[in-house]
Amino acid sequence: MTEIPEHLRKRAAEARKKAEGDSGGDAAADSGGGGSEAASKIPAHLLERSKSAKGGGGGTTTAVAPAESAVAAAVAAPAAVPTMTGPAGHTQRLLTVVKAGSIQDIKAKPLDKVHVWPHLIVVEFGAALFCTAFLTIFSVFVNAPLLRLADVNATPNPSKAPWYFMGLQELLTMFHPMVAGVTIPGIALFALMLAPYIDKNPSNKPEDRKFAVSVFTIFMMFWAVLVIIGSFFRGPGFLFYFPWEGGIFFDL
Repeated sequence: MTEIPEHLRKRAAEARKKAEGDSGGDAAADSGGGGSEAASKIPAHLLERSKSAKGGGGGTTTAVAPAESAVAAAVAAPAAVPTMTGPAGHTQRLLTVVKAGSIQDIKAKPLDKVHVWPHLIVVEFGAALFCTAFLTIFSVFVNAPLLRLADVNATPNPSKAPWYFMGLQELLTMFHPMVAGVTIPGIALFALMLAPYIDKNPSNKPEDRKFAVSVFTIFMMFWAVLVIIGSFFRGPGFLFYFPWEGGIFFDL
């Protein structure tokens, strides 16, 4: 059995003495003695307890027994431990509701970008060296396709510009020189400069840059069509000829 502490024993003894005094006072009051003053100091709940004890026939023993049982129950019952509860009565600990990522120490985050130097510059410099070496070796073994010396008395017909200027020469056959040589190329270049400010999508995927891809495609196809027409469809007098009718008048 659990040992009852000393202070609880003393409290039970005092309760026993008080119960005996209450029973003695009730007996004196019944016999008509002068104990009215002592009876007036006894609390009402103690008087009720003594009367119920008398009715059961147990005397003072029944009055003491509840006190001892109360003391034993108080000693045997464990101390109530307050529980920390959250919303809706949940009792989770703190670490069970905090995201794992917020308590982990991430030293380095992966990046999808690289520095220009040395990663990009080294690759570009290597590509430039390779192209220079290739052109040097190629020019040693292959002669350039140069025409014969110019003759002031014999103008070639048709007289065509190099292929990279053929688009402008084709425009000169359709519009005024101011429009063909300044206005149209200026508008095209200005539209290309405005394209990055109109389409501010930061994605690098072509499927996400429909506007930029469309503008550049239109620009390239416009000049490609002009170069092809001027190179393969223009004959003597810079007139329009189909290649299968008058031949191809094109020299590099």
